[in-house]
Amino acid sequence: MSGRWLSIIGIGEEGRAGLSAAALRLVDAADLIIGGRRHLDLIGETRAEKAEWEKPLEATATTILARRGSPVAVLVSGDPFWFGAGATLARSIPVEEMLVVPSPSSFSLAAARLGWPLQDVTTLGLNMPGYTPLICRHLHHGRRIVALALNCNTAAEVAALLKAGGFGQSEMIVMEALGGNRERIRRTTAATFDFSSVDPLNIIGIHVVAGPDARPIPFTNGLPDSYFENDGQLTKREIRAVTLSSLKPGAGELLWDVGAGSGSIGIEWMLAHPSNRAIGIERDEARIARATRNAVALGVPHLEIENGAAPDALQGLPSPDAVFIGCGTAGGAVIEACWAALKPSGRIVANAVTLESELELLAAYHGHGGTLTRLSIERAEPVGSRTTWRPALPIMQWVGQKPAGAS
Repeated sequence: MSGRWLSIIGIGEEGRAGLSAAALRLVDAADLIIGGRRHLDLIGETRAEKAEWEKPLEATATTILARRGSPVAVLVSGDPFWFGAGATLARSIPVEEMLVVPSPSSFSLAAARLGWPLQDVTTLGLNMPGYTPLICRHLHHGRRIVALALNCNTAAEVAALLKAGGFGQSEMIVMEALGGNRERIRRTTAATFDFSSVDPLNIIGIHVVAGPDARPIPFTNGLPDSYFENDGQLTKREIRAVTLSSLKPGAGELLWDVGAGSGSIGIEWMLAHPSNRAIGIERDEARIARATRNAVALGVPHLEIENGAAPDALQGLPSPDAVFIGCGTAGGAVIEACWAALKPSGRIVANAVTLESELELLAAYHGHGGTLTRLSIERAEPVGSRTTWRPALPIMQWVGQKPAGAS
C-alpha cells in the first residue's frame, strides 16, 4: 500500500457507526479530511484538519494534490465511482495513489428497499442542475427507474414531466435519507404527487405506466415528425432515419449539425448513446429556441447550439467525429470547412434538395470520394374520396469518410 496517500471513503447516513474498522483507521490517521458539510458532520470530531468541497469539484483536486504524500481522506456518499466524486479525482490523481473504500451506493440501498433486481433497473443521475429531463428518453411502459435526485424539488419536477408526457399513472417511490435514522419511504403516483418537505438527500423509484396519450421515445432512428416542434424546416422521418444510419453514431462521439433547424438530427444522434454530444449551428434565433425546447422534451437537454452561420460559426468548435449539413446549408465553402475540421475516419453527410446544392455535392463527391444517393419518398394521401401517392421533394445525399491517416 506504499504510495497510497489518498483515501476515498464511502460514508452512509449511519456515519462512523457504518464504517469498517479499516475505513475508520484511515480517517483517524488522516491529516486532512475533505467532504461535503453533511459528510464532515457525519464523521464527527477528529484530530485532522477539515475542509469542504470547493466548486467546481475539480478545484478541490488542486487542494488535495498540494498535500501529496501526506495522508488525506476524502469522504463521499456510498460508492465513490458510482455517480460519485471518485471519477472527478481520478482525472488528475493516479489511481495507484488512492485507496478506495466504498460503502453501499444509494442505488443498492434503493433496490434493497424496493426488491427490484438492480441489473434490470435503469439507473440515472439527475443530481445536476437541468438534468431532470434526461428521464424522458427512458419512459417505456413497465420499465423501472431509480434516479438520484438533485434536491428536494426533483421528485416534483419528475412528477410534472411524467404527467405532461402521458405517464401520470406511473408509481413513484420517494426514498429519503436511506440507511440512517431519518429514513423515510413514501409511495404515490405522478398524477397525485403532493409530497411536501422532501429531504434534499433522496432517490426516486419509478414504475412506468404509459397512458393512452403517452409518447415513448423509440430506440430506432427516425422518430415520428410529430415529436418535433417545427416551422417546416425539419428533416422528415424517413430521410432522417437514412441520414442517421449514414452518420453511424458511435458512443462518446461529437456531431456538428450544420443548419440545425428543429434540432432533429442532433437530438437523435444524442439519443443513440447517453455519452454522445452534438453541437447545432443555426443562425435563426426562433429556431434555436425551438430546437432547445425539442431537446428538453426528448430527454437530451445538454444539446449545444451555436448562434451563427457556417462556415464562420464553425471557428473554435471542437473537432467533430461526424458532420451533418442540412438541405439549404450545403455550399462549397461550408463543405470544405467541415471536411477540414473533421477528425480522421470521421463521417460527413450532406443533403440537397435544389439543383444548385446538388452541384455542390457532386463537386464534393469528385473531390473527396464517398457515395451519392438519391432518396425519394411517396406517401399515400386522400384525393377527394380516393387515395393516391403524394411524392415529397427528392433528396440527394452525399456521404464521405475522411481517411484514417488524414490530418
